[in-house]
Amino acid sequence: METTTNFEKHNNKNPMAQAVYANFYKELLIFLKSVKHTTILDAGCGEGFSLNRLKEAGIKAPMEGIDFDATAIKIGKKLFPDFKLKQGSVYKLPYKDNSFDIVLCNEVLEHLEEPEKALAELKRVTKSHLLLSVPNEPIHRLQRMARGKAILKLGRHPEHINHWTFFSFRTFLRRNGLTLKKVSYPFPYAWTLVLAEK
Repeated sequence: METTTNFEKHNNKNPMAQAVYANFYKELLIFLKSVKHTTILDAGCGEGFSLNRLKEAGIKAPMEGIDFDATAIKIGKKLFPDFKLKQGSVYKLPYKDNSFDIVLCNEVLEHLEEPEKALAELKRVTKSHLLLSVPNEPIHRLQRMARGKAILKLGRHPEHINHWTFFSFRTFLRRNGLTLKKVSYPFPYAWTLVLAEK
């Protein structure tokens, strides 16, 4: 079976890694449940693991996902056949304006050459709220080095183009016209998680 980096991350059997991601999703669900939502889009959904976490947590709203990686979507359709998953670009989302009550975009923006352009599209398709997360530098790098990854490159992830700190990501969102409603740094502080309103 074909796999992706995201697939391997979500199927990591290391108990510490599982605990870290469980804590991330615990925080994400607190934010998600704090706002009214009847429709949800996961932009950059990968195989649909995040959508499945939401479903397992009792989220009843209609949910769908979109991702640029055709392999991830192919795998996701096999793993989670009940979810509506499609291949497409975050730079040109195939949805009308204000199509969803809330749009999630987690661990995506750091990979993009034009994050401002992607954020404009996310804003366009949500009626009100965005739930966003990115790795928090430099803690993310230190944690990678602690796991023995990319030590000679000081923990730098080879697929990350943008390197935001707690402060610089919040500044980036405000500069692009968003109001920050809630901000969290899920333990072990490897991410900045933001609930924002357009």
